[in-house]
Amino acid sequence: MARNVLLVEPNYKTKFPPLGLMKISAYHRELGDTVTFVKGIKESAAYEFWDRIYVSTLFSYHWNVTVETIKYYKNLVKGDLSRIFVGGIMASLMPKELWEATGVVPLRGVLSTPGALDRKSGLIVDRMIPDYKLFDAETQRFSTQEYDLVGDSYFGYLTRGCPNKCPFCGVPRLEPEFVEYAGAKDYIEKITELYGRKTHLVLFDNNILHSGELERIVSDLRDLGFQVGAKIAYKNKAGQTTYKQRHVDFNQGTDARLMTEENIKLLSELAIHPLRVAFDNIRFKGRYTRAVALAAKYWIVRLSNYVLYNYKDTPEDFWQRLKVNIDLNREYGLSIYSFPMKYIPLDAKDRSYVSEPSWNWQYLRNVQRVLNVLKGSVMPGDEFFYRAFGESEEEFLTILHMPEKLLMNRGRTPKQEEKEWKRKFKRLTAGQKKELLRVLCGNRTVSKLTSASSRLKSAKVREILDYYLLEPDDNPTLHLFENSELSSGQV
Repeated sequence: MARNVLLVEPNYKTKFPPLGLMKISAYHRELGDTVTFVKGIKESAAYEFWDRIYVSTLFSYHWNVTVETIKYYKNLVKGDLSRIFVGGIMASLMPKELWEATGVVPLRGVLSTPGALDRKSGLIVDRMIPDYKLFDAETQRFSTQEYDLVGDSYFGYLTRGCPNKCPFCGVPRLEPEFVEYAGAKDYIEKITELYGRKTHLVLFDNNILHSGELERIVSDLRDLGFQVGAKIAYKNKAGQTTYKQRHVDFNQGTDARLMTEENIKLLSELAIHPLRVAFDNIRFKGRYTRAVALAAKYWIVRLSNYVLYNYKDTPEDFWQRLKVNIDLNREYGLSIYSFPMKYIPLDAKDRSYVSEPSWNWQYLRNVQRVLNVLKGSVMPGDEFFYRAFGESEEEFLTILHMPEKLLMNRGRTPKQEEKEWKRKFKRLTAGQKKELLRVLCGNRTVSKLTSASSRLKSAKVREILDYYLLEPDDNPTLHLFENSELSSGQV
């Protein structure tokens, strides 16, 4: 008998569609079941009987919204917990905590064996072709949800896992076995057959360069029409034939430590846009710059750089890593977009983690204020970078101490208030700067800061604290790069 199945993604923001739910949808459709997708909590779903409910999970810091969602849909099965399934990243990393919070035992890891969802089924969920119709109106009877590129991109993996054991990464626990080749041709050709040809290819491989089958993978992708310079023809609204440039995106990044001339040359045969490379530690500067130089040699000029901070780094070496990209852009004529990524522990239930003593709340808050203006990325231009992050490590540290109103209005006229603050800040001793940070980090509202200021003995610290008591402009993000070569609207 056909079953009525509900697939749920909690209402957190995410760029890409839930690939796991897309495969579960394909699995149930193959069995003749009816599938419905919802985003978040939908009260209308309570008026229907569901044979099965699946709730996906993403990152641990989405804890509150995820737990709330699981509890809501758990109530719909009326005590029959065999009808509700919870899986995904958080479920695999924090199964005990999630079970204690919801009463539902999570599924862990990848559904890569027969019978993972039904004992008698020989189907392997992870090998199913994702259901691209999951987000159509007929499937989303209670809501609509759009994801970037979902209608025009192939999504998937060509390898699985990563042999590295980086302590900040959950992949070794999510995908403990490294699979060097998961196949490309049959997978992509089947998506094309079922859902039409897609322009782009987005891959979620965690360490593609570690595969001993890289040459075979590149050959497959070339045969599938993703060679460098590849375009795809389509009809526009006027019925005219036009062409789109195809892109291959190894979205999880590539390992600079494994970039040799041989494999960079292989990658250069593909329509890579951009080449994503991680630069997590200043100790890897030599390997990272060599990798970028090799990319430039083989005409890979558009790069995206993940820059981890708030881990075991310092603000100074965070600035240095960003500056390295600015220098490489100039040296090789490249376009490297840096994407700073704040480290959050794998079991953190929110985003509040601070890696002390190098980082503190005030520093992280000001980095985030700047990144909010930049919409998360650091543009390639010199002037743009220096205006945002300062021309030296010392100036960057000064920026991290700045009150919000001055930080968000840098470069506007009159500049007297900013100059006065900088003059007073430079006059503070190391001990007074430490005291300033202690007060700012311990009193995060204007009322608390006002009260704390009145109790300070240092007149210099009390005087400079007055700047932090000023209300920021209604929309200060409009001003930070007012005279820059690139405005925030272009980010």
